[in-house]
Amino acid sequence: MKKITKAIIPVAGWGTRRLPITKIIEKSMLPVGNRPLVDYSVQELIDAGVKDIYMVISNVEPCQVQEFYKDNLALNQYLEERGKADRLELAKTLPEGVTIHYTIQDPSGAYGTAVPVAMVVEEYNIDEPVFCFMGDDFIWNPGGESSAESLLKAIQGEDESVILGIDHPYEALLNGGALTIENERLAKITEKPAPEQVTGLASVSKYILSPSLLREIVEYVKENNFGPEDQEYMITDPFASYIEKGGCIRVARTAGEYLDGGTVEGWLHANNVVLGN
Repeated sequence: MKKITKAIIPVAGWGTRRLPITKIIEKSMLPVGNRPLVDYSVQELIDAGVKDIYMVISNVEPCQVQEFYKDNLALNQYLEERGKADRLELAKTLPEGVTIHYTIQDPSGAYGTAVPVAMVVEEYNIDEPVFCFMGDDFIWNPGGESSAESLLKAIQGEDESVILGIDHPYEALLNGGALTIENERLAKITEKPAPEQVTGLASVSKYILSPSLLREIVEYVKENNFGPEDQEYMITDPFASYIEKGGCIRVARTAGEYLDGGTVEGWLHANNVVLGN
């Protein structure tokens, strides 16, 4: 199985679908069980061998994501002084050997899923395969294969990308679109289709992006100048041009359940599933 040690997680934006709570809580930090949404993806990626995580955050201070993943020295001291040292491990949210790098994205600037990926690639000169997971959803499959492991297993050759596909109802289609597959490769993504039009798998925005596809994404963002009233910079747009040029995007499947915090209903369902209700 190929080893990938880098991952990009976009968590910037205002989370307008979850207002008013996102005025004070970043969408990726909304709790599911006793952990924030984004941490389910972070821990899954770490378990899959990722050592460097590149989070794209908003230019709002204090950033709750940053606060969550750094050591709270005052809390640690309190736990030690009060005889609660057994809880220090719970307060440590990042294991040794794993680093989170932060890139700031202005929420009033270019908008869409391709933008944060392009920003990270250019800032850190990334020229190797990376995972890309969005920060407000995750795949729940306790005791089974994680979505990161499923993506890794799908790679068969050099410079191949992978997209995760899942049998799932309408919520997944709203976020990712329907996949058209030919010979286990992605042929097309249909964005926001009507549920009755879909017979195959849905995309849930979890990928392995090869160096050549990363370059395609960067060029797509550079070559277009969409204004606030125009379309979003969707990461699936350069997927289409990449495939047209002969690039390979394989399709991985997962048996896990897609959980999403982008709506109140999805967030409530995620909590019920994780807590076993």
